[in-house]
Amino acid sequence: MTSPHQPIVIIGGGVIGSAIAYFLTFQQPGCDVIVVERDPTYARASSALSASSIRQQFSTDINIRISAYGIGFLRNAGSLLACGGDAPDIGLHEGGYLYLATHAGAATLRENHALQRQHGADVALLSPAQLAERFPWLALQDVALGSLGLSGEGWFDGYLLLTALRKKAQSQGVRYVADEAVGLDTVASDGVLHVNAVRLQSGAVLPGRYAVNAGGPWAAAIAGWAGIDLPVVGKRRTVFHMASPAALPGCPLVIDTSGIWLRPEGQGYLCGFAPSPESDADFAPLEPEYAAFEDRIWPTLAGRIPGFEALRMQGAWAGYYEMNTFDHNAIVGLHPACDNLVFANGFSGHGLQQCPAVGRGLAELMLTGRYQTLDLSPLSIERIGRNAPLLEKNVI
Repeated sequence: MTSPHQPIVIIGGGVIGSAIAYFLTFQQPGCDVIVVERDPTYARASSALSASSIRQQFSTDINIRISAYGIGFLRNAGSLLACGGDAPDIGLHEGGYLYLATHAGAATLRENHALQRQHGADVALLSPAQLAERFPWLALQDVALGSLGLSGEGWFDGYLLLTALRKKAQSQGVRYVADEAVGLDTVASDGVLHVNAVRLQSGAVLPGRYAVNAGGPWAAAIAGWAGIDLPVVGKRRTVFHMASPAALPGCPLVIDTSGIWLRPEGQGYLCGFAPSPESDADFAPLEPEYAAFEDRIWPTLAGRIPGFEALRMQGAWAGYYEMNTFDHNAIVGLHPACDNLVFANGFSGHGLQQCPAVGRGLAELMLTGRYQTLDLSPLSIERIGRNAPLLEKNVI
């Protein structure tokens, strides 16, 4: 069996794994933490390929509370993650999210708004007339209602957040190992599995008191080493970089009624979309879906924003959502079948904004035996066994 003096081994050094490592060594200086990351360049990491945004406009208590904690952390990232007097600037811009709804979706926006306001989220419902006054560049012929985040929502540089968390964690003593985890050494007692060590491709074996699955889109394979079925797959998402001569004063991150999203980026714009279910294959090659721009993106955005008739694609990239196919929400904490394998998976596109709260919560769980700052138990993997999905209406 493992010893309390052994390290905590985190499989995956992206933003989730690095946030957990940071909080472990922040809350308990001297805590022995090893992060195993197979690609230190992060070339295929979701953390580096994300559009990097944060919102309060969720429809479940836990997601709203996670984001409330997250925005506080991001606002103070410069001081919290400073190393040797060097304070990182993650470029947080609280430009807000704007959800547009037709008559069919207006009731859901109102229900979500009531819950968001209960949690203190700074969100306003806007009529078509109010939308036209605030955003005169929008075409609103089919829009019945809008929901706008006035503060606490926006976008930032996700790769800078990742590198800042990693650098700060290392300054607190965390060791990053450039290797690939290939298996777990386990032992069973009274029907409960215990992880003794993590095995690496190099042949090294890392004993640990906890093993943390922060494997992103590839998390299901790690869970499988312990005989646990984890419903997480990689789903390709393309982000387009666009240019337009049209000026959109005060442009927030807009979620169109079609599901296409758009936000400013420098002198241009970023946008993306969710593929149809029949074309959304697991682990599709990370090649951008260029054809979707002409076929779907440009016609839709030109209809919503008349100034975008001259919209031009400047470039595109693709990355994976680590999609929880059960209910599109994070899977966090211990599994009842294994007493020391910790899950931090299935964020379904929300990992960057949820990493502060999840990192802190899992550090508390491993160091003290329970969540303290924020109870993350609604995200437990046990809900899958109970077939009790956590339904989130605001999925992009």
